[in-house]
Amino acid sequence: MRAAVATSQNHDNPLAGLHLQDVPEPEVPPGWAKVRLVTASLNPHDVWTLRGVGHPAERIPMILGCDGAGYTDDGKPVIIYPVVADAARGMGDMTMDPQRSIISELYNGTFADYIVVPESSLVPKPAWLSFEEAAAMGIAWGTAYRMLFSRAGLKAGDRVLVQGASGGVASAAISLAKAAGATVYATARDERKRQFALDIGADAAFEPGARLPERVDIVVETVGEDTWSHSLKSLRPGGTVVICGATSGPNANADLNRVFYQQLSIIGSTTCTLAEFYKCLRVMEESGARPVIDHSVTLENIHQGFEALISGDNLGKIVVQISDEQ
Repeated sequence: MRAAVATSQNHDNPLAGLHLQDVPEPEVPPGWAKVRLVTASLNPHDVWTLRGVGHPAERIPMILGCDGAGYTDDGKPVIIYPVVADAARGMGDMTMDPQRSIISELYNGTFADYIVVPESSLVPKPAWLSFEEAAAMGIAWGTAYRMLFSRAGLKAGDRVLVQGASGGVASAAISLAKAAGATVYATARDERKRQFALDIGADAAFEPGARLPERVDIVVETVGEDTWSHSLKSLRPGGTVVICGATSGPNANADLNRVFYQQLSIIGSTTCTLAEFYKCLRVMEESGARPVIDHSVTLENIHQGFEALISGDNLGKIVVQISDEQ
C-alpha cells in the first residue's frame, strides 16, 4: 500500500525526511480493526515529528497522520478517534493516561491506504459530515471542545478571546464557543485571517496585542510566547487561560504578580476523551458548525500540503484525499 513516511528528522528542513513509499498492509491485532482510508488531514504535530520535536529518533520510520476517516472491512463509514490510551491508567480520563499516545507517535498513522486502530477508536461517521470534514475532526475539534467545556467550563454568555484565529484548534474554538452562546473575540496577524475569524463566527477580530472592548472570562491559547502577555492582560479578575500548545515558543514571562493579584487560573489541556469527541459531534450537529477546508491534496502531492501548512497561509484544514470513494 502507499504511505507517507517520516524516514528521518531535520529541524531546519523537515520535508527532507518525508517520503511516499510502498509498504506492507498492516496486520490486525486482536481488539483492533482495519480501516480503508478515504481522507486524512494535516496537523502541526506531523511537522513537529519531522523536525524531531517530541518524537524520539528511535521511533523513525513512522507513517505520519493523526486524523482520518474511511471504511471498515464490513463497509461502515467511520471517523478515527486519534488517542490511544487506557482510561483506567488515567483515573478515568484517557487524556490523563501517562502512557497515552496520538496515532503516529507509537502506532502508524493515517497517511496511507490502510490503518489499524483499536476497535474503540472507530466513531461512526454521521451522514451530515462529509469525509473531508470528518478527517479534520479529531485533533483540532476534539482539542477545542475539551479546552472550552471540560477544562475552562465555558457557559452561555461568557466572553472568550481566541488567539491566532486561523489555526486548526483556534478556528474550531471560535465556532464551538459561538455555538454555545459566548461572545467571541479573536486575534490574527493580517486582515485576511481576521476576516476568516469573522466569517466563522467571531464577533470581532483584532491585531495581536490589541486592546479588547472588554475583559474576557476565558482565553484560548495555542500560540505561546508571542501572545501570552496579552492573554493574561485580557482576562477579568478570576478569569481563565486554557492552553494546548505554544507554537511561538514555550518560555513566556509568567507574570506571576498578575496571576496571583488578579486570581487568574492557568489550565493545560491536550486532545480529548472519547466521550468528549461524541459530545463535540452532538454540538456540531445541533449548531451547524463545521470544519473549514482550505484545500485538498493527494498522497502523491502531500509535500505541497505540508509546504502550505508550514507557511501558515492556509485558512482552515488541509485535507489529504487518499481515495476517490465517498
